Amino acid sequence: MYRIGVDLGGTNIVVGVINENNQIIAKASRRTNAPRAAEGIFDDIAAAISDAMATASITKEDVISVGVGTPGSVNKEAELIEFANNLGFDNVPAYRMLRERTGFEKVYFDNDANCAALGEAVAGCGRGVKDFVMITLGTGVGSGIIANGKLVTGVNYAAGEMGHTVIEFGGVQCNCGRRGCWEQYSSATAVVRQTKDAMRLHPDSLMWDLVNNDFSAVTGRTAFDAARKGDAAAQAVVDKYEAYLACGISNIVNIFQPDMLAVGGGIGNEKEYLLAPVRKILYSERYSIHAKKQTQLVAATLGNDAGVIGAALLDE
Repeated sequence: MYRIGVDLGGTNIVVGVINENNQIIAKASRRTNAPRAAEGIFDDIAAAISDAMATASITKEDVISVGVGTPGSVNKEAELIEFANNLGFDNVPAYRMLRERTGFEKVYFDNDANCAALGEAVAGCGRGVKDFVMITLGTGVGSGIIANGKLVTGVNYAAGEMGHTVIEFGGVQCNCGRRGCWEQYSSATAVVRQTKDAMRLHPDSLMWDLVNNDFSAVTGRTAFDAARKGDAAAQAVVDKYEAYLACGISNIVNIFQPDMLAVGGGIGNEKEYLLAPVRKILYSERYSIHAKKQTQLVAATLGNDAGVIGAALLDE
């Protein structure tokens, strides 16, 4: 028997068919094209599920359940996505919409970073770890917290939104309504903005060459790639970004003191090039500086598959 996991992101919808060994045997995807009406997004989720099942050569009778990881907060009792600022969702009847479009009765939803944390904890770098935190650096900054082997969801299933803790009071406006959220400084979206700001100030920077003078081609990797080649302006972007990231990670460690904190998502693909300097800052700023046992800061290992696998495991 199989499970289906759906990673509903701000940019892409990715569907995977998961076997009994927690391995993805088939995939399908669609562009999210958010923000737009939830009905259109759920039409595409259903279509991608159908595509993935066809690729895996399975039918509905072979599927135990469908799980979806979504940005924002999920009210499991009311069966709603209550709020997802990156998608423009507000009290969306997600369970009903998915059931109507797919014919599956057993459908489950949770925050996408919770799903990524669950995926890494069960099948990735966090296997065997009791207290585990995962952060994802993508369109936003997501986080999932596992304490004593269980997801921490809070009284309203909305716990773990570390990306919407403030690291700069009165800072950059966030689309959640607050100012200075960590997400506005450490997401892939943020580093793209920071890179473009630096490029405006430094027209001779190598960053321009890497994007062929096309401002719209800037990605979260542009500054990192230019910094590796010795570009001073790009290195300044990377240094400041790493300082912001370390600030948020230090906050998480001081609050939870987990056995392990894993970093994933698009920017997380920089792995030790990103984490080595962040670890150095963390080790100098953590409150537990004299403790014999310390949080391990590691790169996630499942990549974009973490959210898909974790979503598929929501029924367990």
